[in-house]
Parts: sequence; C-alpha cells; structure tokens
Amino acid sequence: MKSVITVELPQQSYEIAIAPSGLDHLGNWMQPLKLGKKVLLVSNPMIFRRYGERAIDSLTNAGFQVVHYMLPPGERYKTLLSIQRLYDVALESHLERSSTIVALGGGVIGDMAGFAAATWLRGIHFVQVPTSLLAMVDAAIGGKTGVNHPQGKNLIGAFHQPQLVLIDPQVLSSLPAREFRAGMAEVIKYGVIWDAELFAQLEAAQRLDQQRYVSEELMQSIVTRSCQAKAEVVGKDEKEAGLRAILNYGHTIGHAIESLTGYRVVNHGEAVAIGMVAAGQIAVELGIWEEAASDRQRTLIEKTGLPTQLPSGLDIEAILVALQTDKKVKDGRVRFVLPTAIGTVTVTDQVPSETICQVLRSLS
Repeated sequence: MKSVITVELPQQSYEIAIAPSGLDHLGNWMQPLKLGKKVLLVSNPMIFRRYGERAIDSLTNAGFQVVHYMLPPGERYKTLLSIQRLYDVALESHLERSSTIVALGGGVIGDMAGFAAATWLRGIHFVQVPTSLLAMVDAAIGGKTGVNHPQGKNLIGAFHQPQLVLIDPQVLSSLPAREFRAGMAEVIKYGVIWDAELFAQLEAAQRLDQQRYVSEELMQSIVTRSCQAKAEVVGKDEKEAGLRAILNYGHTIGHAIESLTGYRVVNHGEAVAIGMVAAGQIAVELGIWEEAASDRQRTLIEKTGLPTQLPSGLDIEAILVALQTDKKVKDGRVRFVLPTAIGTVTVTDQVPSETICQVLRSLS
C-alpha cells in the first residue's frame, strides 16, 4: 500500500513516499522534480551489491546519467576524509549545481551524502533512499546532515533538506536483526515523545525483536506513523529552534555512549535505547514522570531486544565529560529531553549532575 506524507516547510516542502517496490521506480519518482540529468549515487558495498543495480537501472531508464561511489560501512567512517572522497568523485564527474546526490543506504550514508550535497558548489539537489528501518523513520527525514569529530558525534554538519525521501519497506526483509532492532529504538522514541497510540500498538505486539515476527499491517503502521511524527515536528521547527529538540530524546546520553566506545561496541539504536532508559529514570527522580510509565518504557525496550544497561567498563565520569561536548549544550548546561507522560516530553537544563550520576550508576 503506497502512502505519501508531505514535510511542510516555508522554503522547500518535499514528499516522503512509502511505496512497496519503490526502488524499481526511483527514476520515475525523481522525474517530476525538475532535477538535472547528472546523478551521483552514494552507497556502501553491501547495500550496493543488493540494491545498486536496481536503483541505477531505474535512474538510467528515466533518462538520468549515473555515476556511483561506495563508502565503507560504519559510523567510524563518518568523517571529513570520507567527505573529501565524495568531493573528488563530484569533481571528476563534473557535478553541477543542477545535479543530484542520491543516498542509497542507512543513516550513515544519508548523513555523509547529504553533507556532501549541502556543501558541494554551496548546495546541490539531494534525494534519500533509506534502506534501514532507522534511516526510514528518522535519519532520512528532516535535513540534518553531517559527520563526526573525534570528540563527539555529528559536531560538523549542515541542514540540507532532500528533494524526496523514497521508502521501499520491502528492502527491510534483508535487514539484519540487530539493525532492525536499532531502528525500533527510534520508533519507540516517537511513541514516547509524540504518539501514545503508536506506543500502545507496540506494547500490544507479541514480538518486536525481529522483522519477521512483525505483521505487514503493523510494519506499515510503524513506518507511516513514525514518518508522520517526524514530518510534523520538522514542519513546525525546521532548524531546531525549539520543538525539534524533542527528537533528541535518548540521544544526549546515547551519543556520549557511542563516542566513548569508539562506535564499535553499540550501534546508534542501542545507544539511544540506553539513553531513553536513563532519561526516563532521570524524569522519575525529578518527580515529573511516574515510575509505572518508566517501567512500561523499559519493558517495551526489552521486548524489542535492545539493551537497557550501560556497556561494561564504561566510566561514568567520562560520560559526564562527554555530555559537555553535546550539540545541545547551552551556556554550559546540558539540555535533556525528559518524558512527562507517554506521548509528551519537556526539554530542561535543570538536571543536577548528582541525579545524572545516580541514574547512570543504577544502569552500570
């Protein structure tokens, strides 16, 4: 079942198309957008082997001239060196301001390809074709692009909205179980911050740890409702001047965990899951969230097969130091997104360090 969600923005609105077999019609989706003929398709070797030929055939059949480049997989390659390689290919391929970079892959590929598109010739067209659940429901939507700095995640970046986000849910059938679970962390996030009905749907499901146990109907609802939530928030606050900050629920401590473990021990979704548990417990300690609701969140995260404890050996003091490099720090104070009810959160910088330490110790 095909559905289209519009991200309403003041300057450049665009569509999120959720279309089974959509990958085979990528060129047809792009044709009406008045893009130039030259396309640089960016992927990683594993994704390209599985889906690259289908994407290129679709683009070529629609009249586009396609070159492709593969970046190594993994968060640790999300660096300025990788972006330099994309610039080299863009130069060799004579990409123009009317040209388009297409990201075929997960969140890492989307972030890097998007940043290259944002900065090459001061900005060229960009299309997202996410292949992971995490990218489909979160990373591919909203225009955040960037790379990591050795001292922190996504410290170098730009807002650059795509012309189109094309989601083909059928590609999820080949997604490794761990990557599926990582995406479910972001889905649970939407349930906590925005959509209590989605949270209830997830609670009612028998199993959420592998995609094959999730019905087609529930999968469609998961993707559609998550995309709708992201679109609504981004539409109200494109560049994180206020409301959009709630999308960082679980990410404050999550990013610190990723950075301190060198992006090798836990993936993004696993780190966010731990971060949500921590944020929920902080909210309980501050008296703004009920313990029962926090328990519901933890139970749902556990049902999804995601971790709820810090990786072994992680130093709590090091986490506190890492929090100070977070992008959300303002006037030296760390801002946390904290739940007040299922479906509602608040943003505050009034979290004592002692409370953070206490909660982190309880998760060690």
